[in-house]
Amino acid sequence: MGKWSQLAGEVFLQWLAPKPGLRWLDVGCGNGAFTELLIERCAPASVHGVDPAEGQVAYARSRPASRLATFELGNAMALPFADQSFDVAIMPLVLFFVPDPPKGVAEMARVVAPGGVVAAYSWDMIGGGFPYQALQAEMREMNAVVKVAPNPDASRMKVVRELWLGAGLEGVETHEINVQRTFENFDDYWATVLKGPSVRSGLAAMKAENLARLKYRMRVRLPEDANGRIRCSARANAIRGRVATAKAAAH
Repeated sequence: MGKWSQLAGEVFLQWLAPKPGLRWLDVGCGNGAFTELLIERCAPASVHGVDPAEGQVAYARSRPASRLATFELGNAMALPFADQSFDVAIMPLVLFFVPDPPKGVAEMARVVAPGGVVAAYSWDMIGGGFPYQALQAEMREMNAVVKVAPNPDASRMKVVRELWLGAGLEGVETHEINVQRTFENFDDYWATVLKGPSVRSGLAAMKAENLARLKYRMRVRLPEDANGRIRCSARANAIRGRVATAKAAAH
């Protein structure tokens, strides 16, 4: 979990404002960084993390959070849990990677108890909210390979709202998350970019001369303040809804 993701994740959890002692499911938990954050911030009774990548799950199990959380392999579109197993199901920065977003949301709703919360947040990929959008725009201009999420449309507020309503969730609310970072100078920015989990592999694949050209283009593109600092912003769309209490009668 990079710094950008952490900043947005903290705002997301503050917005959810959950009471302590709940049973949580983290869908697409990756290496467990967000799971660890929610344990620190939300005092859950239990947490299950699910991810399809074996290496990510193995790393998550090595974290201190594993003392409270359980991490396992799983598919967002076929969650390995019984109906009504959790009080909260979340999908942090994952929805646009799910091959079938409606199925993924329906699965979260299935495993959450009546009255429980189903929530997610995603970088606004279509609306320009991705932290490294300017960098990726320059990479595309240079015909460099840019990793693209398979379902970027699932990051749009209108689309996710329709997904939540389509899953029968009630009291659906949306929230725009805006976060900012200040870099001391361009070198600070560039060093951070080279380690950025979302773009690191693409940059590493570039030839040295092309990477140097990209660095120059970004230096020209990014404005500095009077002290040489660079301020960058990002935006994510968050959503939450509750499982209908009438669900209990259906089972």
